[in-house]
Amino acid sequence: IVATGSSFVIMMTMMGIISLAGIVVNNGVVLLDYAQLLIDRKKEELDIDDSEYLPVKELFNCIVRAGKARLRPVILTAITTILGLIPLAIGLNINFFSLFQEFDAKIYFGGDNVIFWGPLAWTVIYGLFVATFLTLIVVPIMFYLITRFKMWLRKKTITIIETDAVNDENSKEAILT
Repeated sequence: IVATGSSFVIMMTMMGIISLAGIVVNNGVVLLDYAQLLIDRKKEELDIDDSEYLPVKELFNCIVRAGKARLRPVILTAITTILGLIPLAIGLNINFFSLFQEFDAKIYFGGDNVIFWGPLAWTVIYGLFVATFLTLIVVPIMFYLITRFKMWLRKKTITIIETDAVNDENSKEAILT
């Protein structure tokens, strides 16, 4: 908001950030929940134990399928919210009482309410542009990378445990002989 030269009203901007956070967190949680559901279904299909990880290719395919499935709802949420907030952001005023009583809407732009509500609307609009990208691109990539890291960590831990077990067995044999 400050970069565009708009006024910065702290209270309304913070309310916009809070509402934006709710939308973004909801989209991210639903995306990751659906990805995990697909992973669990694939584990069941391949008869893999719940404590084990999917093969990397299957993990990647499940995350891509989840992203494809959630693409439309996330984009529709962003577009409808942005389009719904544009009249509030630009200060479009319509007098519905006079529209229905006198058939004159008395439409005008600006006014006192745009100073108050404009920062909230612009915060959500700009934030949704960025957050939609983050939800659809960065969140699945981070989920994939974190899962791959967990897989690598588990493999390394198992290797260390097996190496320690072999060393302990060799130590016992050396002591006995």
